[in-house]
Amino acid sequence: MQHSTPVYILIMFLVTYMIRMIPLALIRKEIKNKTLRSFLFYVPYVTLAVMTFPAIINATDSPVSGALALIFGIILAWFGMPLLQVSVLSCLLVFILELFI
Repeated sequence: MQHSTPVYILIMFLVTYMIRMIPLALIRKEIKNKTLRSFLFYVPYVTLAVMTFPAIINATDSPVSGALALIFGIILAWFGMPLLQVSVLSCLLVFILELFI
């Protein structure tokens, strides 16, 4: 049986490259459609949330401590606390909750 790993890697490279290069090559003008602009504005945030939220819940021994730290972090961010402080305080809360739960 022949190993085709390099072929698979090449195909993955081409697909990934094309997904990123086709819009750059085809769209030359500024996007004026408000719906499309709004959609493109939120894509990075949604992608980050989709990758982060499951990890927040599943990375701890107890999903409750992860969920409580997530809620705590959202509240801190809502009141304008800087990102570094939000993340450090949320991690500290998880640590404390994991000691007692």
